[in-house]
Amino acid sequence: MNMFDRVYINGQIIKPIGTEELELINPATKQVTGKVVLGNVEDTRLAIAAAKSAFKTFSKTTVQERADMLLRLHRSLMNRLDRLTEATVEEYGAPVSVARMLTRIAADAFVHTKENLESFSFSRTAGKARVRMEPIGVVGAITPWNANATHLANKIAPALAAGCTLVVKPSELSAKQTQIFMEAIHEAALPAGVVNIVNGKGEVVGEELTRHPDVFVMAFTGSTEIGKRIAAGAAAHLKRVTLELGGKSPTVILDDADLTKAVPLAVSAGFINSGQACLAGTRIIVPESRLEEVKRLMASVIDDIKVGDLWNEATLIGPMVNQKQYDRVQHYIRQAIEDGAELIAGGQGSPEGFDAGYFVKPTVFANVTNDMTIAQEEVFGPVLSIITYRTEDEAIEIANDTPYGLQAFVFSGSTERGNRVAEQIVAGRISVNGLHDEPNAPFGGFKQSGIGREHGTYGIEEYLEPKAILGHDAVLA
Repeated sequence: MNMFDRVYINGQIIKPIGTEELELINPATKQVTGKVVLGNVEDTRLAIAAAKSAFKTFSKTTVQERADMLLRLHRSLMNRLDRLTEATVEEYGAPVSVARMLTRIAADAFVHTKENLESFSFSRTAGKARVRMEPIGVVGAITPWNANATHLANKIAPALAAGCTLVVKPSELSAKQTQIFMEAIHEAALPAGVVNIVNGKGEVVGEELTRHPDVFVMAFTGSTEIGKRIAAGAAAHLKRVTLELGGKSPTVILDDADLTKAVPLAVSAGFINSGQACLAGTRIIVPESRLEEVKRLMASVIDDIKVGDLWNEATLIGPMVNQKQYDRVQHYIRQAIEDGAELIAGGQGSPEGFDAGYFVKPTVFANVTNDMTIAQEEVFGPVLSIITYRTEDEAIEIANDTPYGLQAFVFSGSTERGNRVAEQIVAGRISVNGLHDEPNAPFGGFKQSGIGREHGTYGIEEYLEPKAILGHDAVLA
């Protein structure tokens, strides 16, 4: 049994002061695989003090010095890519093809950030004023269990590029991934105290980061409910917050789309990361006149989806992360049935032969109305809702009829028309006629999907404060 009993504070991998232990369970087998020792408030305060002390000198480093650090972090993670992939499969339940993609994204985040840093303008002009973009201070970062390593990289890389120091609270369910990350950071030889990592619960470590006056930015990825709590706590010291929160993303299939191409893409968009992704396109909005065709194609696509064996490259759907998440998904499936939605694939329970893990059936409902619970609340599992429309305007109205606005997908036979519809959807990222990605483009949400942006120069700017210097060229008469 593995024991993860280390935190990373002031450049040292050490035992925490906290002694509380949490069991770690493999979601594919429901078997206990290890324990993690959780840090406490005192550990968190030591980490904050280390980050505060390191900020004094790190904030004055050159762009080239920070770029070199980012490159060393990339190389250090690349050296551990196989171990990190295995850990992601084991403790999160991601299929190996998904885990490999996620861990590579994590490593590459440091390279992309380095490239953006090297072209970033820290000195600007505004009329006759000189404007300096300066690092804010200590960052408190909180990352979730779905793709923990990727979220760690997406928080650490831009903060370092800006010249900030960090205290990171990863998900306590991701202890093995976190330990590998600690080792990578240590090998990269960053100055002591620049990055600190404390395993622990949100209500302990996360709360202390949120309320501590020496933390100036809270960067969080997770549920909208917790994001609101962090924002409320951060307001006491007027901390800046960057919040990447929940989603109920629409996938709009226009009436001129080739359904044989659009429907499989829609399923892939909805089942991203086994559906445990805030950007998953779980509301599939289709023309009423083509509903029966969509249903037939959807059922056929779902029939071919491979669930289960996480080490099989063809597997698309893994288990839910734990019993709580499994029960949550089952609740929403039951609720949809009670509300009168038509079940066309999947349903309650686990797929045949997979009762040993937290697996759920890939599920699709038709005849869903946008006011149903299944269409409004984030399920965070492989459950899709088909909603019909009669006109393009109605399709756009349905897409925007949600408290969220993180991601959207649009499929059309016309690129011009697809883009025109995309421009009218209220979401932070919209993918037209494909499942596209651009690491330099901003990622974040409108409405209750969050505040602020990650990636590219947009992500770096979240950790900077503009300072205007007037009369910088004046001579005292």
